[in-house]
This record gives sequence, structure tokens and C-alpha cells, in this order.
Amino acid sequence: MIAQAIFLFISGAEIAVILFIVVIVFGADKIPEIARGLGKGMRTLKDATNDIKHEISKSAEKHGIDTDLTKDINKEIKKVKDDIEDFSGSVKRKL
Repeated sequence: MIAQAIFLFISGAEIAVILFIVVIVFGADKIPEIARGLGKGMRTLKDATNDIKHEISKSAEKHGIDTDLTKDINKEIKKVKDDIEDFSGSVKRKL
């Protein structure tokens, strides 16, 4: 949500300048490696989120915890997951 708000205040020209500086600093041959690293990082974060969700659900079932609480936690995790997917989608579109 915060990342989306930040991108709303950046114009296309500002993004182009930032990308130009990135190309100058890292070189054109390093950009795919950086993008791959970001993608792997996003995937790792997504997998970790799914693992946490699974562990919470499993623990709740094992200990007989109220499932409404678990559902609320799952909703929050889904929101974070959606925000991550939105952010990674914007990164993919820019590359």
C-alpha cells in the first residue's frame, strides 16, 4: 500500500531519469542480473509468507484455537501478499 502511494507521485520522466542513472551506475549488462535478484527476493518473500500462513493454520488446528482469529490473520497475510504481487508487477512492467 505504501509502495503504491509512492509510485503515484513519480512521473514518467522521473522514472526515466532514475532508470538512466541505474544504467550509468550499474551498466546495461548488470540490469538483468539485478532484476533476477529482485525476482528471486520477491519469490523468497512470497514463499516465506505462504510458509508462515501454513504454520499458523496448522498450529491453530492442532491447539484448537478459534478459527476466526486464524481467518483474520489469513486475510492480513493475503493483503500483504497482494501488495507484494502488485509491487512485483510494477517492477516487471518497468523492466
